[in-house]
Amino acid sequence: MRRTTVKLIILCVLLGYVLCPFRLLAQSPFEVKARTDTDRIRIGEQLKLELTADLDLNSMPGASLKVVFPNLPDSFAHWEVVDRTGLDTLGQTNGEKHFKQTLTLTSFDSGHWEIPPLKFEVYSTRTDGSYDSMFTQPIGIDVGTVTVDTTKAFKPIKSVRTVDWAWLDYWPYMAAGAGLVIVLFALWWFLLRKRKKKEPAPEPVSLEPVYDRTIRLLKELDTEKVWQQGNVKEYYSRLTDILRTYFEEQFGIAALEQTTAELLQNIKPVTILNQQRDKLRSLLSLADLAKFAKLQPSPEEHVDSMHKAMEIVEWTKPAARPAEGQGLPAPANGSGNHTKQ
Repeated sequence: MRRTTVKLIILCVLLGYVLCPFRLLAQSPFEVKARTDTDRIRIGEQLKLELTADLDLNSMPGASLKVVFPNLPDSFAHWEVVDRTGLDTLGQTNGEKHFKQTLTLTSFDSGHWEIPPLKFEVYSTRTDGSYDSMFTQPIGIDVGTVTVDTTKAFKPIKSVRTVDWAWLDYWPYMAAGAGLVIVLFALWWFLLRKRKKKEPAPEPVSLEPVYDRTIRLLKELDTEKVWQQGNVKEYYSRLTDILRTYFEEQFGIAALEQTTAELLQNIKPVTILNQQRDKLRSLLSLADLAKFAKLQPSPEEHVDSMHKAMEIVEWTKPAARPAEGQGLPAPANGSGNHTKQ
């Protein structure tokens, strides 16, 4: 009988050793606590629930542990969680590691309610994956109602009160509205200025008569000695442009957009201009060769082209037609002896 009892004791010890899932923590103290700052509140009041966990690392050197605090839902057993802090590690003193979390609770049901036991878990981060769990003690809290003196009569319900209007209560909206108006006005002003800048400025209206301006431009071209400086193409381009502009403004012919053949065809209805047709054809043909065929006319041809241009303008002058060969301004660099066309 005695031998059987010894065997039974040894068997229980071996089974306890083998079946323990977390032998490491069985050798190391693990303490958890839950406490509140009061045991009595009124409906809607709040209390603080403090959860702590202490680990004694002296009894488990080299151990790597992870503590998991209770995960309370927002509403449980007549209680509401108003706020919760994060898990704080309070540091390590004398080989002990401390953890803490604070929750703010309230209740809207009167009576005596308990905060149930809360489960803590400790995991070993080693490869064995063992864990252990511990529970806190339940905490009883009395939730009372507001004391009502039933000996006194009920007071009547007060009517709705009208609150005086105060502009200070609405100044943020006023400021936002004023800011929006300023922004819209600034945007409109910016777009208006930008549009005005894009609009092309109207060309200045020249008060100088067409004939006087044409003669002045021809004399300026002759005085600049363009062809004498080797710029033959520029000389004939400017010369023909001056004549074509004169035809457009004086006779309404789209001379700047027309070829030489088209221009000679369109001057036929203008009798006074058609009378200078041969001179104009000779001048425009020589200018086309100089501009597009790189022809190099002689100096006499340059001077003669200017003389023909002035003759055409003088002949078609809005005033009385001058006599043939009379009253023509001579080119500044022209020779007095050249043949009339």
